[in-house]
Amino acid sequence: MGAKAIMIQGTMSGAGKSLLVAGLCRVLAQDGLRVAPFKSQNMALNSAITREGLEMGRAQAMQAEAAGIEPRAAMNPILLKPTSDTGSQVIVCGRPLATMPAREYFAFKRTLTDQVMSAYRELASEFDVIVIEGAGSPVELNLKRDDIVNMGMAKMAQSPVMLVGDIDRGGVFAQLVGTMMLLDEDERAMVKATVVNKFRGDPTLFDEGLEILRERCGVPVAGLIPYLDVDLDDEDSMSERLGQRRAGALLDVAVVRLPKISNFTDFIALDAMDGVGVRYVGSASELGVPDLLIVPGTKATMADLSWLRSRGLDISIRRLAASGVPVVGICGGYQMLGTQVVDPLGVEGGGQMDGLGLLPVRTVFGTQKRTVLVEGAFDEVSGPLSALSGLPVRGYEIHMGQTEVAGRSLASISDGSVPMASDGCQEGNVYGCYLHGLFDRPEVTQALVGALLARKGLDVASVRAVDMAAYRQRQYDVLADGIRTHTDMRLVHRIIEEGL
Repeated sequence: MGAKAIMIQGTMSGAGKSLLVAGLCRVLAQDGLRVAPFKSQNMALNSAITREGLEMGRAQAMQAEAAGIEPRAAMNPILLKPTSDTGSQVIVCGRPLATMPAREYFAFKRTLTDQVMSAYRELASEFDVIVIEGAGSPVELNLKRDDIVNMGMAKMAQSPVMLVGDIDRGGVFAQLVGTMMLLDEDERAMVKATVVNKFRGDPTLFDEGLEILRERCGVPVAGLIPYLDVDLDDEDSMSERLGQRRAGALLDVAVVRLPKISNFTDFIALDAMDGVGVRYVGSASELGVPDLLIVPGTKATMADLSWLRSRGLDISIRRLAASGVPVVGICGGYQMLGTQVVDPLGVEGGGQMDGLGLLPVRTVFGTQKRTVLVEGAFDEVSGPLSALSGLPVRGYEIHMGQTEVAGRSLASISDGSVPMASDGCQEGNVYGCYLHGLFDRPEVTQALVGALLARKGLDVASVRAVDMAAYRQRQYDVLADGIRTHTDMRLVHRIIEEGL
């Protein structure tokens, strides 16, 4: 196939596979290799849009950026976006295919092997090394049949494997040794090293532990990686970001933690600013009186709107809006702030629901999904966020449904193929739009935060926006330094070179 490969598998979800892949991509690129990430099947609600308007997992887009290359849908040929506890939208090679119950998809996925390998071969023909990421655990014994993402993928790519365990959760010996024991004999032979991730404390205290792992697993330990303090795009709602809360911040930004929250990476730019605290709330009692309330994107607008009502958050949001607190809705959150959501074709189960009634917009779901990169500028913005007027915007749209706007638009945008069109709506201190990545431009974030500070009588110059492009590059370098320092990279290079 051309490229050599190395695969990172984990003992469980959240073991740190995505960050380790990103770090290895960065290190190998620094070493002069042309490297690309690959994950055959990803389940996540945080997604990214390529230049061609194709959808892929956010983690693989982040890994590509770490490698210094442009994200491509081939890096994540299958993306599953959960729409309920038992079903997902299935996106193949960047395009939505269907929404399937889990049992139906489990039988269907075997037909996708050709697409997976076609995507892999496309990358392998252009790069020196492919760093492959697994999913969950390779020893979910009831799911191993027709596996295309863990050992099944390793076999198809003829890739050696490094197995990662999460010591921060405890039980790392059971994780790593137990996983090796449950692998088939031919699969165990593919594992060339283990990695202990998220270590805290004095590493010399784990010297005996490393020797035990070498003996019990029968392979070297490639790294004892500390809990690295890096701030990069998260893949899904397991993110620790959703549980963090910064005390003593000048500004309090509350984001509603919807059950099917998607693309909460939109708010990293705000959270990265000193003096700004972003917290995620799941009940009316947690909400309080923030300086800014955000209703984020969701993969299940109608279900999450029902959830809002069940928690009494709909009443609290209306009260905050009536009191003058700025409220911003992004994508599905924008749809919720409207007067009505209608689903005539059963895209989200069918029927219709009243929205929160804070914006004069009505959304009708259809079968077409809009996935485009866009740029443009804010229109004249009124109310407490008037400082945004005329500022440039850049981001991406990724949504189902057409929204009819009976009020003032928020921005004028274009995807480059058509003239400028209106996006979003504003009504007093309530604003909504479809633009993900809205806050990534430092001038937008600075104007937003400056307006909120001014409302509180605070010094506008006391908080400075972050250049997110430069910020992310620094984070990749921090991650790479940590990987290089605490991983036996000579061993890793040897594993890649020798293969299977």
